[in-house]
Amino acid sequence: MSEQFTRSSGPGGQNVNKVSTAVELRFEAARSPNLADPVKRRLERIAGRKWTRDGALVIQVEDTRSQARNREIARERLVQMILKALERPKRRIATRVSQNQKRKRVDAKKKRGEVKAMRGKVEE
Repeated sequence: MSEQFTRSSGPGGQNVNKVSTAVELRFEAARSPNLADPVKRRLERIAGRKWTRDGALVIQVEDTRSQARNREIARERLVQMILKALERPKRRIATRVSQNQKRKRVDAKKKRGEVKAMRGKVEE
């Protein structure tokens, strides 16, 4: 894990031009021996565009004017992503729509169609 600091964009007056408050946290997730392969795959899916081609997770934070607070936020986001990736998703059990429900749906559609068919010009 490595951190790099850069100048933050946005409001902040002259402070923005002088102080490097933005944080770029880089975690080499693909090479981490502490994460299992399924966890790494889930983490890659969760990270989305934050995942690099070489298997690193890059988190950029420039939320506050404080470098220390931005570091905390970046680390919290990394922890949240890893915790979410550690959760094994439930297997979906395939179910079918009952015949009765299908019949009710078709009946409702027919009834609605009849109501709409009744609209229009009245012939005398």
